[in-house]
Amino acid sequence: MLEVDNIDLYYGASQALRHVSLQARPGRITCVLGRNGVGKTSLLRAIIGHQAIAGGRILWQGKDVSKLRPYERARAGMAIVPQGREIFPLLSVAENLATGYAPLQRRERFIPDEIFSLFPVLSTMMNRRGGDLSGGQQQQLAIGRAMVMRPKLLVLDEPTEGIQPSIIKDIGRAIQYLRSRGDMAIVLVEQYFDFAKELADDFVVMDRGAVVMGGDKAGMVEADVRKRLSV
Repeated sequence: MLEVDNIDLYYGASQALRHVSLQARPGRITCVLGRNGVGKTSLLRAIIGHQAIAGGRILWQGKDVSKLRPYERARAGMAIVPQGREIFPLLSVAENLATGYAPLQRRERFIPDEIFSLFPVLSTMMNRRGGDLSGGQQQQLAIGRAMVMRPKLLVLDEPTEGIQPSIIKDIGRAIQYLRSRGDMAIVLVEQYFDFAKELADDFVVMDRGAVVMGGDKAGMVEADVRKRLSV
């Protein structure tokens, strides 16, 4: 289980996160909602180790990982699908997927078949450069690359951004499948409320760097959440 406990984060003198807490459990999807600029991506960067926190702590499977470097957290089973995908445009699809081998032991360095079951288009494009794929295909590749790492925590930063509706449905089905396995905790940052509502087991809503609302899906008051997402 992931436990984010009362963390603060600064960029210089500017405070991006204020006493933020959340939990993510295996077999459940925790959705982080909020307008642009409220701290959602900063929270994910803190979880994955790309940005140091100034206070609080981050626990993963009962251990404090707050001071671990990103590659150490990756070895501990944490993976991120970043906003904007950040695939390698000049590498082939196969080479992009192989970059997920870095935290794995040698015997685990192969591409799981379930990636191609979830995203069949990738199997037909293994020799194509990542930069030649459509935006939706690149997003599938980014998720596949994270899955190569065999994560126990998967963090996704706005995976529907700029993606055509048909691919959004494919991504939603993939996330639901990963939840159904029961061995992975998933944190999903999303602005598209209907997509998040369909997937969420638990949710937190952020505003101005703080959590202003949260709970399980049964307790979600849709009108209140939508107010927090409107400009």
